[in-house]
Amino acid sequence: MPRSYDEIVALSEEMTRSLEEDRSEPTIPPAESALRAAALRRSLAESDLGQAVVAARAAGVSWDRIGDAVGTSGEAARQKYGRLTAGVREVRPA
Repeated sequence: MPRSYDEIVALSEEMTRSLEEDRSEPTIPPAESALRAAALRRSLAESDLGQAVVAARAAGVSWDRIGDAVGTSGEAARQKYGRLTAGVREVRPA
């Protein structure tokens, strides 16, 4: 189930807080623990990807090329990441 960038970051922050606050012995089964760890890694990867998209747009990379890099169309990439790049000053390559 696809999630928005903000939802993924919020989930990551929530999981981090719960891990930092909970000093009790873990009662989570290993399979669930592995699942949670994978979700956290995905959240971190999505955050990295969002930052890379912002940097790419600032460097003048087109939405079509960004879409190609992330495995979607340029329009789909723009719809997903466009608000992250709002206000980013684009520098056109010479």
